[in-house]
Amino acid sequence: MITDDARALLETGAICDSCLGRPFAARSFGLTNDERGRALRTTIAMADDEDYDPVSPVDCWVCEGYCGTFDAIAETIVDALETVEFDTYQVGSRVPPLVEENERLLREDAGLEPDVGESLKREVNREVGIRIGDITGTDVDFDRPDVLAIVDLEGFDPFEALDADSVTSHAVDVQVNPAFVYGRYRKLERDIPQTEWPCRECGGSGVQLADTGEEPCDYCGGSGYLYDTSVEQVVRPHVVEAMDGDEGTFHGAGREDVDARMLEGGRPFVLEVKRPSTREVDVEALEREINEAAAGAVEVDGLRLATYEMVERVKEHDASKQYRADVEFADPVEEHDFEAALEELTGTTVEQDTPQRVDHRRAALTRERTVYDMDGELHGPTEAEVRIHGEGGLYVKELVSSDEGRTVPSLAGVLETDAEVTALDVLSVEGEEEPFELEAYFRDEPRDDEETASVDA
Repeated sequence: MITDDARALLETGAICDSCLGRPFAARSFGLTNDERGRALRTTIAMADDEDYDPVSPVDCWVCEGYCGTFDAIAETIVDALETVEFDTYQVGSRVPPLVEENERLLREDAGLEPDVGESLKREVNREVGIRIGDITGTDVDFDRPDVLAIVDLEGFDPFEALDADSVTSHAVDVQVNPAFVYGRYRKLERDIPQTEWPCRECGGSGVQLADTGEEPCDYCGGSGYLYDTSVEQVVRPHVVEAMDGDEGTFHGAGREDVDARMLEGGRPFVLEVKRPSTREVDVEALEREINEAAAGAVEVDGLRLATYEMVERVKEHDASKQYRADVEFADPVEEHDFEAALEELTGTTVEQDTPQRVDHRRAALTRERTVYDMDGELHGPTEAEVRIHGEGGLYVKELVSSDEGRTVPSLAGVLETDAEVTALDVLSVEGEEEPFELEAYFRDEPRDDEETASVDA
């Protein structure tokens, strides 16, 4: 019977109600271990007609006072989070090895299974977590909380904590998880990379060694970057500042060449903000701020507060892309030959060896990619505009030029003349089977303009 097991536990020495109730944690859902232990102690006292003799955690040989510190731990964690805005949290703990050994001995001396009930570690996590939720009005999240608090029980004296109603802040480690802002960017000028491009000659330092000492790097002019700015440098500072974070990381759904523009619908991205103090920001105002500061070189659109899963979605989601390219041919091309070549390439699957222009940073592979559609107009005997809708990962410049036979078939190969893309614009980056923007990946409600757009669509 449960009372026999409880009697055996009580015979091991002075134990508090929480430690008495913990081996029976699977009994009577809705009770705390402290309530279970008190009920068992009361039942046994009445059954044996003995005086009721409660034991304070201070006198408990098992937890050595820690079961009385739940309130103090919670208050200390809440104080540590005073300047942090969060909706969800999780609590973890480290229990002193000697206390864990006490728990094992308690069950062993009482003749119980070593893993019966639950551990002190789980009780600390739950009971402290409940108190944090009650104080802050936030919710526990065991998957990906906004904040994670780890308490090291060995980092404070439980008896001092009981007197002070708090624990030393050194025993609490508060981890603030990143916040995420999703959007799409348009790059309206050429020669702007997506992310920072440090100078390879000076390693981003902006200086080089000379006979007279350090001097500005000749290659980058002392800036430390090969390009004056990037989409990342346009977007990141504003988002990090709005969320009062430490730093930010830019994640894009692929990237266009530095000399290509990104137009029309834009390219999906996520800006990850490390250690944000604020998570609820006015994304529409933030959008206006970024666009005004970019002065027409870059635009962002559709900013929304996102979940951490959106990073993986942006980086891994299968997407098709549409392009517009200005093409120059080495030899004059006839109209009917041009149209026939586009028709032949539409719907075909091409094999592409890693292009020469990127083989220094990408593995040497042969990739198969589908050309969904290809059309265009011949503007002159050696000049044309070509529009391409292709599978994600299609090397468009090489589809036109053949890259000295590394892409088969190609526009140059079909027309039997050299062809070169002189200007490239990306027009659309959209999911192959479903859009990037699913509500499950956002923390906020759809914006009014997005609701209107979905209705119009």
